[in-house]
Amino acid sequence: MRKIKFMICQILLAAFFNCIALWKLTELSVLLKTLIIIFLVVYFFVFLVKAGGKTDENKKLSGISKGTYTIESAIVLAVAETLLLIFLAVYSELNVWRQVINGVFAFLLIGLSGFIGIVRTAVNSRQVKIIWYILLLFTWYIPIVNIFVLVKICRISKKEFRFEQAKQDLDNMRKENEICRTKYPILMVHGIFFRDWQLFNYWGRVPKELVRNGAEIYYGNQQSANLIEVSAGELKESILKIIGQTGAEKVNIIAHSKGGLDSRYAISRLGMDKYVASLTTINTPHYGCKFVDSILSKVSEGLLSFVDKRYNKLFTVLGDTAPSFRKGLGELTFASCERFNEGTPDSPDVYYYSVMTKMNSIRSAGFPLNLGYMLNKPYGSGNDGLVTVESGLRGDNQLMVEHKGRRGISHGDVIDLFRENIDGFDIREFYVNIVKNLKEKGF
Repeated sequence: MRKIKFMICQILLAAFFNCIALWKLTELSVLLKTLIIIFLVVYFFVFLVKAGGKTDENKKLSGISKGTYTIESAIVLAVAETLLLIFLAVYSELNVWRQVINGVFAFLLIGLSGFIGIVRTAVNSRQVKIIWYILLLFTWYIPIVNIFVLVKICRISKKEFRFEQAKQDLDNMRKENEICRTKYPILMVHGIFFRDWQLFNYWGRVPKELVRNGAEIYYGNQQSANLIEVSAGELKESILKIIGQTGAEKVNIIAHSKGGLDSRYAISRLGMDKYVASLTTINTPHYGCKFVDSILSKVSEGLLSFVDKRYNKLFTVLGDTAPSFRKGLGELTFASCERFNEGTPDSPDVYYYSVMTKMNSIRSAGFPLNLGYMLNKPYGSGNDGLVTVESGLRGDNQLMVEHKGRRGISHGDVIDLFRENIDGFDIREFYVNIVKNLKEKGF
């Protein structure tokens, strides 16, 4: 039925786009021709506004569906119009000027509808990478090539629509179960060189997914880069603030990268073991990053000081009070983490869980993680672009995520940094399962 409606839509649009030629070719009365054209004009504008895509309670999903529908319509009409113009040129008795004007008019309207579809898709789709829009910008006038790019955009968008709609249906189905409503609130702690910005969430789409399933979420709000003891002190303040605000006895911490070390310090050396029920570390360099040692041994003092000053100045403007690139990076060396582990034993009152992912090739991520992947290769059985598997897994409770695809899961992927749907790995459902597990354990 949907395909029939699509074909009827294309026929009506094609009739309007070729009204200049059809006016001469049809033997209907002038009044009837005028009424038909008025109807087709109205139909065209309704099509541009409503399109024929699937409607959804989520406006972005509706926008994706309508955008792809409009683009597909433009592709079909462009091909059909080309064949029609060839037919008119060979078999009709229309003069050349009418054919030219008719063709220009038709392709202008096809281009307009296609452009609106592209804008709709660009605004609503998160999975179509900007490279495809750049390619389209430089190839829109090249036949076949432009169709290939448009088809690719449509395929990615439709795949996103199906994936997101399925996830939405899953969330609606289990909404009443509140599978992520843990006994204690969740404190999410970011890693090095980032902050908890309100407009750009460090954890991507994950927090909303957890909240949608019943979780109560808070953030660490420590500075982007500093000594572990300094960041841990800031986490201590956040934990006590949450306890005071919510009346909860404890919190569950989910920490990424260096945030895991900051959290361990706060628990074991700042007395927060009384207020922390569990600590889940995600790709945390518990045993350091040996490639950092290698880099620091080769970088000149002048260059390190230059980068340190520029970084600190930038992140002071972005909200840090006293950031230190040099101190933060220095905490990730093998020797520093070795000293840290000796002086920071686990608390017997806290449940520890370490999670690790890895990239499967240098193509699994862009710069600088692809470079980090190569620099890390000599130091372990695999890495995520920054942390080796051996450094990320610690303690009795471990989870090594084995992604069977060619891509693997990078240090950025595991916090949904790029908001990308990865085949074979649902990042949001991954965190839902982690929190669900905490709930089942009584935390």
